[in-house]
Amino acid sequence: MADFPPQIAQTRQPHNKWLILIAAYKVVQALLFVAIGVGALHLMHKDVDDVLTQVTQALHFSPESRFVNFVLDKASILDDPLLRRIGAVAFSYAALGLLEGIGLYFEKIWAEYLTLLITASFLPWEIREILNRLTWLRVGLLAANVLVLLYLLKVVSERRKRLDEELES
Repeated sequence: MADFPPQIAQTRQPHNKWLILIAAYKVVQALLFVAIGVGALHLMHKDVDDVLTQVTQALHFSPESRFVNFVLDKASILDDPLLRRIGAVAFSYAALGLLEGIGLYFEKIWAEYLTLLITASFLPWEIREILNRLTWLRVGLLAANVLVLLYLLKVVSERRKRLDEELES
């Protein structure tokens, strides 16, 4: 059995390292949303207040802390239908993130456009969240998403230029 001819091996382009990095970022995001979905479904049919109280005790948080009281207050609105919806949305977003990540890894054009669309659609929401409450985490996520958007715009526009030049030749 013969190996690939040398001219075929030489024409293969190496993977775009930045697209692989963006793909990994999307897969990590997807895994985070899978964890959120599993956590939401795990809390179904349970008293969320009791579960969170046990967690705060296990982590040695002060029961008098404003953070603990805030979380326990917000947890009182969680019921099974809401947890089911949270799980469904988290799993849906995780599937979309995996689709983006896998498509970007294989350098599919549709994945670049899909990632551009999704990333751009969340930027106004991220900016609004930063204006509501400025944190380094939110600024970091916004910066990462802006860099992803700018790089993908560059990749798509360069590909478009190459196609236009090939059509003119």
